[in-house]
Amino acid sequence: MRKILVVEDNEKNRILIRDLLTSEGYEVTEAVNGVEGLKAAKELNPALILMDIQMPVMDGLACLKFIREDADTRHQKVIALTSFAMKGDREKFIEAGFDGYMTKPINIDQLTEAVKGFVGQMEE
Repeated sequence: MRKILVVEDNEKNRILIRDLLTSEGYEVTEAVNGVEGLKAAKELNPALILMDIQMPVMDGLACLKFIREDADTRHQKVIALTSFAMKGDREKFIEAGFDGYMTKPINIDQLTEAVKGFVGQMEE
């Protein structure tokens, strides 16, 4: 399974992530807020979700809460994508239930390696 869901309200970030991951052979679906992201997570059962934290309508933390409470989606791997990069932020997001944490601006090499790591685990 090589489906990746990108939940991100910033169009430039979505384009960057989509172009990078499709060039690596992944099938990428995009959502612009947590409500759309939750719906897509249920419908698509992606191998990995890349979730922005600060979004309109429903933020990434609220969306993750719903994902973890739903028996159909709780197994999905979710990486937080955030501009929160202060000491303790990584721990805060991992404790909230995220499987990984990446800061913005997006580092292309780190993102590629993280996605390969998470998706590779699921394909084994």
